[in-house]
Amino acid sequence: MAVDLAQSGGDGKVGRGTATAPGWPARAAASIRSLPVLYRSIMAEMRRVTWPGPDEIKKMSVGVIVLSLGIGAIIALIDFILQQVLVRWIPQIFAGR
Repeated sequence: MAVDLAQSGGDGKVGRGTATAPGWPARAAASIRSLPVLYRSIMAEMRRVTWPGPDEIKKMSVGVIVLSLGIGAIIALIDFILQQVLVRWIPQIFAGR
């Protein structure tokens, strides 16, 4: 137990390094050195992507617009119905008119 506390810095947290722990500069340098490899792999993957053509972009854009308008219409209808029920009908019921 005393050895564990001495290795962990005395706080009882074994295995949790801090920014001042030895080895973090090496890990940071290795991460920076791996950036060109990461860039090359990303570029290779982007070359394999099948990009949509102009006709497909137009068709999908129209679909998104129609779907958005449809969902907006449904929300407007639900809002109108709830407004009628909660603002007009329920107060009339309890007002005794």
